[in-house]
Amino acid sequence: MAEYNNKTIVLHELIGLKVEVFRSNDSSMEKMKGIVIDETKNTFLVRTPLGDKRIPKSTSTFKFLFGRNKFIINGEEICFRPYERLEKSFKFYKRRRI
Repeated sequence: MAEYNNKTIVLHELIGLKVEVFRSNDSSMEKMKGIVIDETKNTFLVRTPLGDKRIPKSTSTFKFLFGRNKFIINGEEICFRPYERLEKSFKFYKRRRI
């Protein structure tokens, strides 16, 4: 099982994790909660109690929940295709604190 911590979260698979929109330029998306069911370069598809919602990464800050741990990620840090994240998010990985 992967070790999720505040530093490595940007390098891990995010599909299947619980997520909350912590901040967003679109106030209607703030505090939206659900499970990430799909990811593209610029968006997350989140299953919420009100149905599936597509949330833009670049204008949002996300709070991911993994077990009892919470990780806050600025969407710009993960605004890549999922298979490109390991390579391109490495600069954000180096800046993050444990």
